[in-house]
Amino acid sequence: MNNQELAAYALELRTAYENGTVVPRLRDRVANASEQNAYAIQHINTQHSLNQGRRIVGYKAGLTSLAIQAQLGVSNPAYGVLFADMAYGDSEEISTSSLVQPKVEAEVALVLERDLNMHDATFADVINAVAYALPAIEVASSRIANWDIGLFDMVADNAAAGAFVLGGTPIKLHGLDLRQCGMVMEKQGEQCGVGAGAACMGHPLNAVVWLARTLARTGTPLQAGQVLMTGALGPMVAAQAGDVFETRINGLGSVRAVFSA
Repeated sequence: MNNQELAAYALELRTAYENGTVVPRLRDRVANASEQNAYAIQHINTQHSLNQGRRIVGYKAGLTSLAIQAQLGVSNPAYGVLFADMAYGDSEEISTSSLVQPKVEAEVALVLERDLNMHDATFADVINAVAYALPAIEVASSRIANWDIGLFDMVADNAAAGAFVLGGTPIKLHGLDLRQCGMVMEKQGEQCGVGAGAACMGHPLNAVVWLARTLARTGTPLQAGQVLMTGALGPMVAAQAGDVFETRINGLGSVRAVFSA
């Protein structure tokens, strides 16, 4: 794909984001549906957002479930950019007008106190760089019609990033077993999902190792203060106006996502 084609698909996705609409899946319409081209489209729209005054506050890892990777025929997760206007606090009302086909999933969020700029970041490097962990709910929002996504569609669409909600009690990693932390998610008080830290690449910190290495190679390394959404601990659940989701993660506490009516 040439630069003109990349820019055209980026504009199509950006227009859908701005108008709250969807587009047909991209992977069947592009000349070369490679991961490299998908990230090129994502980066065009990231730069446009920065030019419009939006601020990057972190990154999300997606496709962290080994089962979903196998289903899509990929061996790595994908990443997307988190902007400040996507961030919500515990129980802060979320407007659905800015989201397209929203779905929620429970995650462990990490906040860095040190840069992670090594091309070969290790598990120990990640532990030493993390300030604290928080329970979190990601609100995924796909601009691809009917969530009919493949790897190319997801990456180009900023990994379906929509919003994220952080719990309010930071927990240090010392003595915290994120691999075995159990998760329960409820919708309107009814259980809608269960899971554990091991569902995220075997351990949520593995997702951060991958993020650190990948972003260092792109020249945009992880920085102190950034929020990292590490990936789903359980199923993704559709959301709509008026819904209230609560997630409890052992060792981390709880967090609520409240969608405006």
